[in-house]
Amino acid sequence: MSALAFGFVGATVLTIAVNGLTHFRAAVSSAEVLFSLRMSMLTSTVSTAVCLLLALPTAHVLTRMRIPGRRAVEVLMELTLSLPYVVLGFALLIMFSSPAGRALRDAGLAVVFRPSGIVLAQLIVNIPFSLRMVRTAFAEVDPRMEFVAKTLGASSWATFATVTLPACRNQVVSALVLTWARGMGEFGATLMLVGVTRMRTETLPGSIYLSISTGNTDTAMATAMVMLLVSAATLVVTGVLNGTSATRTGRGGR
Repeated sequence: MSALAFGFVGATVLTIAVNGLTHFRAAVSSAEVLFSLRMSMLTSTVSTAVCLLLALPTAHVLTRMRIPGRRAVEVLMELTLSLPYVVLGFALLIMFSSPAGRALRDAGLAVVFRPSGIVLAQLIVNIPFSLRMVRTAFAEVDPRMEFVAKTLGASSWATFATVTLPACRNQVVSALVLTWARGMGEFGATLMLVGVTRMRTETLPGSIYLSISTGNTDTAMATAMVMLLVSAATLVVTGVLNGTSATRTGRGGR
C-alpha cells in the first residue's frame, strides 16, 4: 500500500518534470509566462504580509485570552478552511457585486475582474490557514515564560515581542512561507472573483488554465514545472526551519 501511494504521487510529479523540462526554457522566456510569474509573486507577497499582520494578533488573542465567543470564532475559521475555494470566491463575487460592493468600487476599491481582487481571493483562502498555523505555534510556547516576564515588569506587548514571538520564530516563518506558496497556487477563488484575462489578471495557475484551453499543453506543462520548482523551494525552506526548531527543542530538553 505504501508503494502504491508513493508510486501514484511520484508518477504525477515525474510527469510534470519530464514534460515540463522539455519546453521549460521556451516558457520562462515567454512574456506571458513571465507576466503571470510576476503577478503571482506580487499578489502572493502582498496577501501573505496582510495574512501575517492579521493572524499574529488574532492567534495571540485566541490562545492567550478568554474572550466571549472564542469557540464560535474558531469554528468559523475552521469552516472557511474546509470550504471549496470556488465557493469562497463566489461569495466574494456576490459581496462585491452588491450595492455595498458597488459603493466601494465608486470609492476607489474595485476588485471584481481587477488584479487587486487576486489579493482578496488569496486572503479569503489563506487567512484561516495562516491563523491555524500561528495558533499551533503559539500553543507550543510555555506560558510560564510569559508569566515570568510579566512578573518582572514587562508589558503585554513587550512579553509578546521578546518572549512569545522569538520562542516560535521558525514556526511563524514556516507559516509565512507556506502561506506564500499557497497564494502562488491559488486558482479557484481567483477564477470566480477576477477571472483570467491574458496579461492583466493572469497568474501562474491562470496561465496553465489558458494554455490548456487553447490546446497549448507544452506551455502548460512548462508553467507547471515552474510551480513545481516553487513548491520544492518552499519544502526545502520549511524543512530547514522545522529541523532547526527540533534541534533547539532537543537541546533545551537536555
